[in-house]
Order: sequence, then structure tokens, then C-alpha cells
Amino acid sequence: MKKILLSLLLAFSVVFAWESEVLAKIDKADDLKIAPIRANGVTGTPTWIWEVVVDGRLFVRPYNGVNSSWYKSAIAYKTGIIVAAGKTYEVDFAPATNSELNDKIDQAYRTKYSKSPYMRHMISSKCRETTIEIIQKEQK
Repeated sequence: MKKILLSLLLAFSVVFAWESEVLAKIDKADDLKIAPIRANGVTGTPTWIWEVVVDGRLFVRPYNGVNSSWYKSAIAYKTGIIVAAGKTYEVDFAPATNSELNDKIDQAYRTKYSKSPYMRHMISSKCRETTIEIIQKEQK
């Protein structure tokens, strides 16, 4: 039954572009927590993660690459929630595989997180190959 509900949720989701003001708030707050739907049909525990905004779009990368549990769920089920800037958003997840786009995402990580010792890892090939775009659904 849960798999049927999950299939219906995926089939009828409506995608909207992020409003620039919302993206600016999310980017400034730097407090994004991600919670993809899991195999049991419910979201997992929200995980704090770095985010960057590039060309009016929202992107994240898992520190642990393909071994990250939230990443595995995001790729498998393609939907979930994020909590950022004091709000919860229903979202979809899509791999971002375009090389030129990933170059821009690398630069955004370099700029935003330049003082962090973890930044170099976040632009490594291990993380780059797992870049996820977070796409907003219609908000109720």
C-alpha cells in the first residue's frame, strides 16, 4: 500500500521554480535540512547539509557521496522535504550531471564556504558526481 501511495505522490507532483526571494533567504540562512522519502514511504530524519544557489536553482551534495543514506533515498524515490529559513518545503530531487553546471556549482561552493576546511572535499569528484538539484513543488 505504501508503495502505491508513493507512486501516486510521484505521479501527481507539480513542480514550480523557486522564487528569487525564497532562494535568497534559504541561501543566507545556510541551515538547510534534507529529508527524502524512504522505502517505507515516510521522510527520514532531516539531515543538515550545505547548499548553494546557481542560476536561480538550488543544489546540494552529500559529504559521503554515494554512500550517504539521504542521497540513496533522494535518488531512489526522488521526493521529500527540506527545512530551511524557518519553513518546510515539499520538493523533488534530480541528479545534476551537466559538467558546465557542475563547474558553476563548484565555484559557488568555493565562494560560499571558502573558510571551511571541508570545502575542498565538497568540490572533489566524489561529491561532484552526486550533485542533486532540489526542485520546489507547489506549496499548499
